[in-house]
Amino acid sequence: MPPNDNILLKLREIKESLTPVEKLIAEYILENTYEIPSLSIKELAIRSKTSDASVLRFCKTIGYKSYREFIVSISTSLGSMDEEETDQYTDIQPGDDLQTIINNISLNNCKSIEDTLKVISRSEIEKAVELLIKTQKIDFYGIGASGLVCMDAQQKFMRINKMCHAYTDSHSQLTAATLLKKGDVAVVISNSGKTVEILDALEVAKKMGASVIAITRYSKSYLAEGADVVLNISTPEVTIRSGAMGSRIAMLNTIDILFAGVASAEYQNVRKYLSKTHNIILNKQRN
Repeated sequence: MPPNDNILLKLREIKESLTPVEKLIAEYILENTYEIPSLSIKELAIRSKTSDASVLRFCKTIGYKSYREFIVSISTSLGSMDEEETDQYTDIQPGDDLQTIINNISLNNCKSIEDTLKVISRSEIEKAVELLIKTQKIDFYGIGASGLVCMDAQQKFMRINKMCHAYTDSHSQLTAATLLKKGDVAVVISNSGKTVEILDALEVAKKMGASVIAITRYSKSYLAEGADVVLNISTPEVTIRSGAMGSRIAMLNTIDILFAGVASAEYQNVRKYLSKTHNIILNKQRN
């Protein structure tokens, strides 16, 4: 597990994708977090109405070698919660005044980035950057708000002379995926990881031999299971999320990380492209 990993955030994100028994354990932990560090395996099993063996399997499922390692991580996460208890997601309520909306939306967006930092894997980022460095062709697939993130990614990576394109509808995604080959990279973006059109494109891209990088909230989803690299995001659980605000901000931040990682690693090669694209736009603005 990465040093900055917050297991409570991770449980919140993967809860719906766990098995029924694992979900019982996860729900009990999330509802009774402060008592968990003092519980033995048997006590947690009894209170979650499962078994000792189920608790051990649960720990391994979420990435821990032992129950003790899991408890240490829970304690660490609780310490972080104590430091940040005043900085929680706040939903927008009907009739809220404009200043409250300004404050809450801004704080929620900041927290989406902060929480994503706690669940995203550095090793997976390294793998993604390596794939993007080696390839000359990148497809970005996303629908709705995720499609907007794809368009932002295209604008960034084309500046460093990567052949790339954003595909934001199902027909164009399938057509583009059919033309992929080994060595190409498809970056597939979906908050839920279960959008049917996205999964269709994923299947075709893999069949063609391309590498797939997934940006998604759920690490146990069809998208995550089918991808070569999975970059997890964290988003708020609030009811008014017009335009998928939290997930969009977290996804845009992840794209920025990938772009900066590639540009930094290849700076000697890409700086001429960054300079040329900057200068042409600057000259047009002056004319």
